[in-house]
Amino acid sequence: MDLSTTYMGLSLKNPIVPSASPLTRELDTIRLMEDNGASAVVMHSLFEEQISQESRELDHYLNYGCDCTAEALTYFPEMQSYNVGPDDYLNTISRAKQAVEIPIIASLNGQTAGGWLEYASEIERAGADALELNIYIVPTDPDLDSATLEQMYLDIVHKVAGAVSIPVAVKLPASFSTPVNMSRRLHASGAAALVLFNHGHVNDFDLTELEVVARPVLSSSRDLRIPLAWTAILFGQTGADLALSGGIHNHEDALKGLMAGASVTMLASELLTNGVGRLSAILTGIETWMQENEYESVQQMRGSMSRMHVADPQVFERKNYMHVLSSWRQDPAGAHGHHKSL
Repeated sequence: MDLSTTYMGLSLKNPIVPSASPLTRELDTIRLMEDNGASAVVMHSLFEEQISQESRELDHYLNYGCDCTAEALTYFPEMQSYNVGPDDYLNTISRAKQAVEIPIIASLNGQTAGGWLEYASEIERAGADALELNIYIVPTDPDLDSATLEQMYLDIVHKVAGAVSIPVAVKLPASFSTPVNMSRRLHASGAAALVLFNHGHVNDFDLTELEVVARPVLSSSRDLRIPLAWTAILFGQTGADLALSGGIHNHEDALKGLMAGASVTMLASELLTNGVGRLSAILTGIETWMQENEYESVQQMRGSMSRMHVADPQVFERKNYMHVLSSWRQDPAGAHGHHKSL
């Protein structure tokens, strides 16, 4: 049974990749992921704010007291005074590369085209095999139009892809008005892959304390529908590879992603909830299903249920939309509705 796939030019033994999460902060956990079958690992994200904070702190230490005395001109802080997140991140990449054989994909998370992007070259020098850009911009400015927002994404991708020789993936929100067109423009700007989608966390309200609070919400298999649909639509319409992220919790979810056209399927919530051992269970489920359904390889099934196999994808989507609405039926008890299997 051939589970191998390629992603951004990387040869992977299977299509199951742990995505960025707190789990990939620890070297022992990364080793455990490899032991349980992970074909690559996306490191936890390094945030733009972390890099900016380090730059401000370092500038403070370098300049503090420099004009006071002659001795002060040679003042320099001890390493631990400013060796914060970014340097630790590079060190973790280097150690991970020495500890495991699977590819290590670094992750940068930010929202501007500022100097933090220059850190991509440092990540490459640390040994990362690829870089995932998690561009997370919340467009709250009423004067920010969609064309300007899209150009912000394109500028960030162009700057990073032009600064490194390792492949760059872009993790996208599910909110662009013209995703197919945008995917082509991102690929033209240097994106080797698109990750669908960013699992954005929105704020909640605490009615007791009357405060705005941030509560992380893990995904479920129900969240698979949107990234699955857009993976199927984008497959074959952009030169970039596709990674499906958000809603992968079992082997059936992963198989759906592959049939939609994903080169890899990424998961984090399932591992956070039920442990890294779920990786081997999902891979076993994929192999068993492929054997029972006479599939010999992942490549054989990839994209087999994408919109490429529909004469007019736009009409197909419209028909499905109408069918879902018209298939609603009230149950006999009158309490809940249901719809026929689609």
